[in-house]
Amino acid sequence: MAELDFDRAERRGYPEAVYCESKTPAQLRLIAAAVRERSARTLFTRASPDQADAVLAELPDAGKDEESRLLWWPSEAPPETGGIVVIAAAGTSDLPVAREAQLVARFLGRRTELVPDVGVAGLHRILNRLELLRSAAVIVVVAGMDGALPSVVAGLVAAPVIAVPTSVGYGAAFEGIAALLTMLNSCAPGVAVVNIDNGYGAGHLAAQIAATA
Repeated sequence: MAELDFDRAERRGYPEAVYCESKTPAQLRLIAAAVRERSARTLFTRASPDQADAVLAELPDAGKDEESRLLWWPSEAPPETGGIVVIAAAGTSDLPVAREAQLVARFLGRRTELVPDVGVAGLHRILNRLELLRSAAVIVVVAGMDGALPSVVAGLVAAPVIAVPTSVGYGAAFEGIAALLTMLNSCAPGVAVVNIDNGYGAGHLAAQIAATA
C-alpha cells in the first residue's frame, strides 16, 4: 500500500513527508503505525480533520497545526541551525500556505519569522519590515491575486526569494495561474518559483538554502 522512504534522512539530511490528500484514514493509520515502529521523524502534509485524527490515533504526541493542515512527529522540533528563513504573506487569505512553509522550515531545523499581510496594495507595510527581511538567509514570499509581491521583495534584498503563488483571487486569477505566471516573469533577479499552494516545497527549499548560512 505504501513503501516509506525511511532512508531519506540519512541520504538527504531531511526526513520523509507523507502527502495526505487522497489517502484514506485507514491508509494513514497504517502509515503512521509504520512511522512509530521505526521511530522515524516524519511530516504529514495537507491533512483534513479526519485524516489528522487517523494519524494522531497512532501518533498521539504528534504536533498539529490546523491552519496549515500539517502534522509532524515527534512534536519537538530539532535545534535551530543555519540562517533565518523569513516568510512573507501578501494577505491573510494566504496564511495557510505561508504557515505550511514556515512550519516545514522550522521542522527541518531553521529559525523562522512570519510576516503577515504585507501585500502590494499598501507598500508601506513591506517597507516597514525591511530590517527583518534583510536579516534573512532566504525569503519565502506567498501571494495570490496578481502575485506581484515577490518581485517587489527581490528588488529590496540581497537574499534569494522563493515565490509561492496561491489559489487566492477572483475569477481571472484562474485559481493561482495568474500569480504563477507573474512570478515566472519576475523582472527582479534571484526569484525561484514553486507550484501553486506548495508551501511544503517552498519551506523545504528555504531550509536547504539557509542550512549553511
